[in-house]
Amino acid sequence: MPCCHRHSLARSARQGACLLMGLLLAAIAPTALAEGAALEPSSPFDLQTPSYILVEARTGQVIFEKNADDKRPVASITKLMPILLTLEELDRGVIKLTDKAHCSANAAGMGGSQALLDANTLYTVEDLFKSMVVASANDSAVAVAEYINGSEEAFVKRMNERAAQLGMTNTHYKNVTGLPADGQYTTARDVATLSREVGKHPLYFKYSVIWMDTLTHPSGRTTDLTNTNRLIRFYEGADGFKTGSTNEAKYCLSATAQRGNTRMIAVVLGTPASQTRFDEARKMLEYGFANYQLNQVAKTGDLLGAEVPVRFGARDGVPAAVGADVDLLLTKGKERDLEIEATLAESLPAPVRKGDPIGVVNVTLNGQTVMTVPAVAAVDVPYPGFVEGVLTIMRNWKV
Repeated sequence: MPCCHRHSLARSARQGACLLMGLLLAAIAPTALAEGAALEPSSPFDLQTPSYILVEARTGQVIFEKNADDKRPVASITKLMPILLTLEELDRGVIKLTDKAHCSANAAGMGGSQALLDANTLYTVEDLFKSMVVASANDSAVAVAEYINGSEEAFVKRMNERAAQLGMTNTHYKNVTGLPADGQYTTARDVATLSREVGKHPLYFKYSVIWMDTLTHPSGRTTDLTNTNRLIRFYEGADGFKTGSTNEAKYCLSATAQRGNTRMIAVVLGTPASQTRFDEARKMLEYGFANYQLNQVAKTGDLLGAEVPVRFGARDGVPAAVGADVDLLLTKGKERDLEIEATLAESLPAPVRKGDPIGVVNVTLNGQTVMTVPAVAAVDVPYPGFVEGVLTIMRNWKV
């Protein structure tokens, strides 16, 4: 039986029947049984914002939400998708920050927030990207879209394809800027999903933390850039994501902050006043940090303290290890009630390769399973050499 201690994290292993071998084992993937369900059934306080969600970034765990699946216009928060696609193109080496992109008359003529780009002029991708991230520049967003895909229309098609890949099922884009357009909408939940994906790119944060900067145009003219996200300057740990506002969308914000190893994302859509969106996002973030903490229960490769016997192998057994990171967002103090228990195969035939699934690891909180990941072989166990093989066969002749 596994050893369990209510007030400490018990890591134990037991060998069970060989029920999870073959294709079943190979199909095991990290799962959280409560995935997608909010930790709190309702908001802990009243907000003026009609649609919002608070999410922990690494796990995607929702802490609380309200009307998070309501389809709404979100104005310039739309630009998070062009930002993501640009980051992905940079990561793949398709484009470089030093590339020169042509600013068309179409791009330079965009209304709303702008970097005041000169038409028919070359700008570096870095300058366009920075002004899009910091100042929410519509002209820069269109110029980047035209550079990457040849036209805004082609780029918008790609935006919708990427949204579908991310599971943003309640999102549809009609332009890259977020300027009002019939049939353009998203949800607080989808914005949180997109924000999490943007946050996986360290390069993004190089620009998102800039409070004020200056764009120098090829002509020598300058444009001052000021970050539209006030939390960057006035809230501890705030370092990114996007604002948006139009008469139709009202005031919107996807805000993120990190303290220690915990990153929170607060999305507020349709807030009635500009400052209110910052105040309410701040209140949500503060609640998350005050009450919850990300816990790294186990890392990929951590040994489980047990071996599975290996038949006809170069060694008699293979050590079992955790097959995936186990990160859980928990109410502060609850980590003491976590337990880890592994169910392993009775035995395995050689050869065994490092990383092969050999069982399951269940993480429980007060007796309830909250996450399941594979148990895997920690090392290779090949067939033995000829002499060792003969001896092994003789030892196992009666098996």
